[in-house]
Amino acid sequence: MKTEFRNFLKCSILALFCLVAAGNVYAQTEDSNDKVIRILAIGNSFSRDAVEQYLHELACEEGIPVVIGNMYIGGCSLQKHMTNAQKNKRAYQYRKIGVDGKMIEMNETSLETAIKDESWDFISFQQKSGLSGIYSSWEKYLPMLMDYVRALAPEKTRFVIHQTWAYAEDSDHSDFKNYSNDQIIMYNAIVDAVGKAAKLTKTKTVIPCGTAIQNARTTILKDMTTRDGYHLNLTVGRYIAACTWFEKIFGKNVIGKQFAPKGVTPEQRALAQKSAHAAIKRPNKISKIK
Repeated sequence: MKTEFRNFLKCSILALFCLVAAGNVYAQTEDSNDKVIRILAIGNSFSRDAVEQYLHELACEEGIPVVIGNMYIGGCSLQKHMTNAQKNKRAYQYRKIGVDGKMIEMNETSLETAIKDESWDFISFQQKSGLSGIYSSWEKYLPMLMDYVRALAPEKTRFVIHQTWAYAEDSDHSDFKNYSNDQIIMYNAIVDAVGKAAKLTKTKTVIPCGTAIQNARTTILKDMTTRDGYHLNLTVGRYIAACTWFEKIFGKNVIGKQFAPKGVTPEQRALAQKSAHAAIKRPNKISKIK
């Protein structure tokens, strides 16, 4: 009970600190000087794994006020995102975490609505997990989708590609066969496809979550990072992804951060942070973590 109370108190203090640091400017979307960092993911369940838990808390510990949005459709591909954009379909669940750390959910939302909702500093793109290592699935639709978003987003917005992770070795996901049911083949294919997609679209920022998860798999964590063979588990798996986003987006070393989700041990916290940090340093190669 004492531990749960300390965790609650810590999260409450962090949220209060972020509100003060932000000057209570959650609603001031047009003020470019308000110091709030705004991040929108155009994704699916893998962006939900990466940004909806723990990234906000890590930013708060650093004193960075942040708004995080996620345009969510489970299993959504770049092709489907583009079709939705062209038809202006209200097909998304728009999940948005404010400066205060509270999430609001808006159903039946279009991409246009979300893009115009905030003065986004970063907008991320990613492929459906099973296609993430197949470059041809990126080649046609990512440039088109970026052009669509660019026409609606603020000029300052920086585009980001989210490098997702390979499936667990024993995954029964139907798309695993695209990679001969081999985790390393899938990982290498993702790195290759994402690298080519970044070069094609001249995108300078890639969030190497796939490499961070693969780094963690060299430790005692192994495939504990997933909960069903492909989605990240709700504790250390999602924490690794959040640490990777934190360090890449904010340029702050994640090693030594005190925040960790309930259920993550100090040893697991250290391994997660090291895995993320190593991925930022070497985004396209697996690092053995000790």
